[in-house]
Amino acid sequence: MTGFARDERVLPLGLIAWELRSVNHRYLEISLRLPEEMRSLEGDLRQAIGAKLRRGKVDATLVLRPDVAREIALELDEPLLDRLVEQVGRVRRRTGDVASIDAMELLRWPGVVREPERDLRPLQEASVTLLDSALEQLCGARAAEGARLRELMVARCHGIGALVTQVSARLPEVRERIRVRLMEKLSVIAASPNQERFEQELVLALQRMDVDEELDRLKGHLDEVLSALDGDEAVGRRLDFLMQELNREANTLSSKSQDLETTRAAVEIKVLIEQLREQVQNVE
Repeated sequence: MTGFARDERVLPLGLIAWELRSVNHRYLEISLRLPEEMRSLEGDLRQAIGAKLRRGKVDATLVLRPDVAREIALELDEPLLDRLVEQVGRVRRRTGDVASIDAMELLRWPGVVREPERDLRPLQEASVTLLDSALEQLCGARAAEGARLRELMVARCHGIGALVTQVSARLPEVRERIRVRLMEKLSVIAASPNQERFEQELVLALQRMDVDEELDRLKGHLDEVLSALDGDEAVGRRLDFLMQELNREANTLSSKSQDLETTRAAVEIKVLIEQLREQVQNVE
């Protein structure tokens, strides 16, 4: 399901913020963008996202904005600086260079000036806590979309159910028409039917065209779909399977049909099933 969430927090070191975007995907695919200081947390962060989400392509970005007003503490490596000054002096004595030492050039030497090592644990802990809060927002957005999607899917299930009922109601008429058709063919060839043989042929014809089982299975699968939509668990994969079963029964119904209205109803059922199948791709 699609969704967006952003949550931020101001810490002594600056501002941290999570931005989460989720789009439809058959499986769970997580893309993390982290500052270098947070790389060691990648495994824990992926696990936290996986614990809340089952499907979808999720882009998760952690933003760190240091407080520019905060005084940055710098440390001077005095032993290294002393060695540099000593070496500069040796060079000057050898070359006779009497120019003064450029202090800024010395400070640019790697390692002479450095920032003190920071304790990243508070920052990392705050990032994990803030991710949980952002995930709650994202799940709320996805749940709202899921509620709207459920209404659409239930409406299509009811539409399929109405068509199945319509086909079921026509079955006695269809069977009688098959019987009449056989009688008409016999009358064309002016044959006097053997009643027992006629009944046998009629039964065979009705068996080949019988769709009672397909209609019963369609009803059963629709009940399972509606039951799954009312549950609290992740049902996306189960619905994928049920869409395949619904489509199989609809195809069989269409192939067996010897009635124009039944054929039209079967086509409508397949259209609604395809619409359902597309919507199921958005269900977790």
